Amino acid sequence: MRNLYYKVKEKAGSRHALWFLALVSFFESSIFPIPPDALLIPMILAYPSRAFLFAGVCLSASVLGGMGGYFIGAFLFEEIGQPILDALGKEAYYSQFAGHYNNFGSWAVIIAGITPFPYKVITILSGFTGLNFMVFVICSILARGLRFFLIAILLWYFGDKIQNLIEERLGFFSIIFVFALIGSFIIFISLI
Repeated sequence: MRNLYYKVKEKAGSRHALWFLALVSFFESSIFPIPPDALLIPMILAYPSRAFLFAGVCLSASVLGGMGGYFIGAFLFEEIGQPILDALGKEAYYSQFAGHYNNFGSWAVIIAGITPFPYKVITILSGFTGLNFMVFVICSILARGLRFFLIAILLWYFGDKIQNLIEERLGFFSIIFVFALIGSFIIFISLI
């Protein structure tokens, strides 16, 4: 994990890093399993003066990718969306989920947009269930903006202190992230 962190941090300074951050943010919202935070954090630590630019790129690309996930769910669910959800073990919940989802769909988008819960699941299901598109977009902007700009503010303000803490305790933070991911998944599933 530490080697991966340092490799990503090295790449954060390349001239293509911003485009790569945008691509990761876009595809993470619809099909890609790796969150953009893995690139965003080292990029901000390497260039704190560009923290808000990086967060803005993550936000914009993530919301656009979320719209792509929404359209996968709305128009390509059987061809693309269903296999993705089947791979996540959610095939038995489609009908039940669609029936309940629109009652609290905006909260699902906000929760998934902020937490480590796989946001792509919510983007696809929002399209599949027909959640109001404008509600989906507004909630996505709020949630993803809060997530990425909070990271940017903390890293910009605390900078080296946080960097040293991350580098010294990388294994510990990785374990916490995994537990947060599992916990948010369990909480979300219990709401269905």
